[in-house]
Order: sequence, then structure tokens, then C-alpha cells
Amino acid sequence: MSDKLKYILLVLACVWGQIAFAQQPTYPNYPNNPNYPNQQQQRINLRDTSGTVKNLTNDQQLDSLRKKLDKKKDSVVFSSKFIKVTNERLLKDSTQLFKLDTGLYNFENYSPDNQPRSPRITLGNLGRDERSLLYEPSHAIGFDAGLHTLDTYLLNPQDINYYRARVPYTQLYGVTGGLKEQMFRILHTQNINPRFNVGFNLNFIGSRGFYSYNLPLAQNVSNVNAAAFTWYESKNKRYNVLGNLIYNNLKTPETGSIRNDSIFKTGSIDKSTEAVRLPNTYEQWAGGGLYVKQVYYIGRIDSLSRAGANSANILPTQRVSYTLSYNSRKYNFKQNDGDAYNVFPDYYFESNYARDSLTVKHLSNDFSYSFYLRNKSAKTVKNELKLDVGLTQDIYSYSQYVRDTTLNQYGSKVNTAVKVQGTSFQDLTLKARLSYRLNERMGLEGDFQQIAQGRDFGDFFYDAKLKIGGGKKAGRIVFEGYSQSSSPPLVYTDWISNHYIFHNNFKSQKTNSVSFNYINDALKLDLKAEYFLISDYLYFESQEGGNDAHPVQLGSDINLLKVSLGKTITWRRWHFEDYLVYQKTDYQSTLRTPEFYNYTSIYYKTLLFNVLYSNIGLNVRYNSQYVAPSYAVGLGQFYNGQNVTYSSYPVATLFFKATLQRTNFFAMYDYVNQGLFSPGYYTVNRYPMGDRILTIGVSWAFYN
Repeated sequence: MSDKLKYILLVLACVWGQIAFAQQPTYPNYPNNPNYPNQQQQRINLRDTSGTVKNLTNDQQLDSLRKKLDKKKDSVVFSSKFIKVTNERLLKDSTQLFKLDTGLYNFENYSPDNQPRSPRITLGNLGRDERSLLYEPSHAIGFDAGLHTLDTYLLNPQDINYYRARVPYTQLYGVTGGLKEQMFRILHTQNINPRFNVGFNLNFIGSRGFYSYNLPLAQNVSNVNAAAFTWYESKNKRYNVLGNLIYNNLKTPETGSIRNDSIFKTGSIDKSTEAVRLPNTYEQWAGGGLYVKQVYYIGRIDSLSRAGANSANILPTQRVSYTLSYNSRKYNFKQNDGDAYNVFPDYYFESNYARDSLTVKHLSNDFSYSFYLRNKSAKTVKNELKLDVGLTQDIYSYSQYVRDTTLNQYGSKVNTAVKVQGTSFQDLTLKARLSYRLNERMGLEGDFQQIAQGRDFGDFFYDAKLKIGGGKKAGRIVFEGYSQSSSPPLVYTDWISNHYIFHNNFKSQKTNSVSFNYINDALKLDLKAEYFLISDYLYFESQEGGNDAHPVQLGSDINLLKVSLGKTITWRRWHFEDYLVYQKTDYQSTLRTPEFYNYTSIYYKTLLFNVLYSNIGLNVRYNSQYVAPSYAVGLGQFYNGQNVTYSSYPVATLFFKATLQRTNFFAMYDYVNQGLFSPGYYTVNRYPMGDRILTIGVSWAFYN
């Protein structure tokens, strides 16, 4: 009797537990679930005796209840913690994965031209030709076409992120400033299985700007980037393959600037109708590429867990890799207007119209081998010696076309594309990298790149770094020095187009630099001092007051000192971030960069309505006066033209940004202080910058 009573009490306990669970349901159709309103919970009626019922023993009833409970699935809220991200740089030495960044830091600075630590000068609005406001040297060696004014809008293989997604992940990102500026991005990625990830990117930029935007469609910026990517890691974690397909199509107007050079003095009744010098002329960069990188780990594989991470770094002891990449890009300039306002210095083929193009094709094969020596019993990396050696084969071909009048087979004059130059060649580059890490606080690195054979024979880049850390409060120090020699770009030495023809024999430009960098995360301080010695500097200039831009090489050395300081101060909910740059050179009028630059952000963090994690603040950008460069239409180069120095005043942006569950959004009023100090400003000669504008941006994340 006691045994039967025991089983009866156990069955009653299970029934009571079922009723209790029904009061705290995890079913999506529960009537109190806000995501599924007006739906009723389906409950099991244990008293229902209708129909044919099989008589069950107490044990069978208990087993039946257990099965029903086991079949019920828990409600899981998917979030960013299910997504890990990496990129090619992080996979260069080992397999490293990091959490997805869903924060609000720098979220409102959507434009590539307005990044706090890399400001740009532009032709007026989003998507137009640009270059760095500060001195930022390139470390690239080898063949260079010399066209870089739209580089920030290109999507390159090194820009692709790779994911390990336990659930499908989609991000939608949109920014609108009305018809003046628009940006939209789509990212989707998912794992086919735990080791195989695929995804794609789609980026769109549209911008009509602030002047003459109600005229032809050719005046509108229209940029499209697309990429499909994949990452596979073998089950034993020894083999990795990264791959992507990329397509770029950038179209931007070449107006020659507005005709009213005193727009901020005389004013304008309607800026949308302000006339430009070339209303139907534009440039277009189009092309695509394939990128495949394969890595295999040989020998022992170590792992290192990171604090706060859900996965460990995979550290190989030997590593071989092969990278195949192919890229084809066509640079087009299409002049559809007569030159009534002397935008161009000369004509060599067509008197009124131009169809200039340059096509560059690049095939690269890169082989590398890495060898690591480390203590396999250590929990952290100590006494690690690493040696990388590699060989890169670069095969290039380029061809340049213009439109000219020729005779066809019937003797009639026709306008057609004519090839004016083209060739193929290859470069072989030897690479080596040596590093020694005494511990996590101290390390030494050396990088060696030398073109040993080919068109650009003699180019080199040598770099050395010493890293010294002193703990969280003491910070860390990085000493760096490098020496570089780069062949002159194609546009400086051999260029044939309708408006510009150059044939020069320049020396390689040489840069030597040393730097000191102190970083203290506890103090939120970043101090860097850099010295540059530049020899045989290459740039474009024109005669005083002219527009005949042409390449020249400076015969004297340039000395440049650059000191930058970043600091963040937090007081309660107030945050103050500042970034200062001081540049001093003996050739300020040649480099044409400001001596002083400052970016300040002041914002207040708060929780609104108990749901919105919000930042409300003000960003202010300022740079000192400098001689403004000019822009050569049809050549795609900034050059030293008229010695024009514009007044310089702070540019302020008022912003509000917040996070609501999986959504980040911002509203910002850029150039909110327009009219306080001046009615407008310039960064490039004759090209006025945009007016105040209200911009709204939203980023949605979906995990399903």
C-alpha cells in the first residue's frame, strides 16, 4: 500500500508541476506574449475522458508526462553573442575570433570623409573625389596607376569580414539626408555547417549634393559595391580557406566647380539651380575581382584562451599559405560638354568631347611559409620566435584609350576609341618577417619587402617595431622606424589622355620615418610623435593662376614633424573625447596641409524611458588655415594651383544616438553653426562644401 501511495503522490507532483509550468509558459502563442497577441494557450486537459483511452499504469503515466516535458523546447533569445567575426589580418598569424561590435561609438560618423582621426578634403559632398587633409603616407610599393581620389569608396578584399554564425545574421544599415545624401548597406551571413560560412555585402551611395542638383542625372553620385564571401575551416582546424568575389561601380560628377566663385559673399537665391562649368561630365570607376587565400597548419597546434571570450585562439607551429587574387578595374572619364569656361588646359584629340579610359588588370600569386618556436606548456605566449618568408608574383597589364576621329574602311570620318598605349609586365617581391615576443608585454618585429625582379626593381619597404608594456596602469610604448622607396606612379611618368600628356623620367620617391607611440588604456590616452624625411617628393602643380596641372619632383628633402594626442575624460555620465594633431614642415605650401587639426566630441549618456541607451552630444571639427589645393578635371589629381587661403572656422554637429534592443539609430544636424562665423567654407579651391543638413541613420540586426 505504501508503494502505491508513493507512486500516486509522484504522479500528483508531476501534474502539479505541469500546472505550475503552464503559469510560467515559454510558448510563443501564450496570450500574454506581446509578440503573439490574441492567441490562446493550448492546455492539456487531464480530465478529458472522451474517445478511446488506453488504461495506463502509474509508471506509464509518469513516463508519458516526462516525454511530453522533454519534447517542449525552451525559448532562446538569439543575440550578437551567437556571432563571432574576424578578418584576413586577424587570421594572418593564427585563428582569432572576436565578438560582434554592436556599440554606438562613432556610429554617427557615417561618411568616410568625416572620420575623426582621418579627415578628408573633398569636392563638396558624399561620394566625390577626396584626399587626406593630414599627411598620411602610403606604405605600398610596386606598380601604381596613381589614381586614388575615390579609394575610400572602393570595396577591397582586405575590407571583407568573415563570420562564424551559430544563427543566420543580417544587418540593414541606412542613412538619409533627403535627396542630398543617401546610403544603404546590406550584410547577410550564415553557417552552412559549423565550419563553413557564406555571406554577401551590398553597399549603395547616392548623393545629389547641394548645388545644381536639379539638372542632369549625370550630376548625381551613384556608387555600388557588392561582395560574396566564404570561410571554411576543417574539422581538425588545420586548413582554412577564405574567398570573396567583389564588384565596384563608382560614378561621380566632374563639374569643374560652380561658376560663382564668390557664392558665400554674393549669396544665392536657389543653390539647386547654380550653374556649373561642366553639367554633363563625369568619371566612373568600374571593375571586379576574385580573391582566394588557403592556409594549412603543419605540426603541433597550440591554443590560447582569451579573457572574456567563448573561444580560444588557434596557434600553429608551422604554417603554409597560398593566395590567388585577380582584379580588373577600368577608369573612365566622359566629357559631354564643350569647354566654354576653360576648365581644361589643352586638347590633343577631340576639341569638345572626351572618352578617356585606363584599364588595369592585376594577377597575383603569393606563397608564404611561417615557422614558430614557443614554449608549449605556457598558458600565455612567452619566448615566441616567429619567422615568415614569402614570394609574391604580380602580373600586370594596362591599356589606355582616347576618342579620336579616324577614317573607316569606306573613307568616312568616324569618332572611335583608339588605343594610345599599353603593355604587360611582372614583378617578383621577396618578403620576410621576423618577430620575437619575450612575453605579452615586450616584443620585437621586423618586416622586409623587396622587389627583386621586374619593372619596379629596387622598390623596398623595411620596417622595425619595438613594443614595451608596463602593466594596465603604466601603459605601453611602441617605437617604430621604416624606410621606403617607391617607383613613380604611371600618371606621373607615362600618361596620354585628351587633355593631358606626360612623359617623364622621375626618380623613386623615398621616405624615412621614426615614431614614438605611448598608449595608456587606463588613462584613455594615446600620444604619438612621428618624424618624416621625404626625398624626391612627387606632386602636381600648375603655373601661377593657370590650370595646366603637370607632375614635378622636388629636388630638396622635406622634413615633417607630426604629433597627435587622443584623450578621453569621463565624469559621471558626461564624456569628453579629443584628438589633436600638430604638423610642422619646411614645405607647408608644397604639402598643403594645415598645421593644426582638432576633433572634439562631448556627449551625455543616459537611459531614456527605461529602454533607450542614449548619447546626446556635440562634435566639433577644426583645422587651421592652409593653402587650398586645386583639382584637375579629367586627370583625377589634386594639384598646387592658385595660392588661395580660405578662412577657417569650427564646424559643429549636434547629434542624438541610441540603442533599442537590436536597433541602433542616430539623428544628427551637421554644420549646425552655419552662419555663426561664416556662411560656408571650402576645403578645395573653388569647390564649396555642403550646407547644414539633418541626417538620420538606422542599423537593424536580425539573428534568425
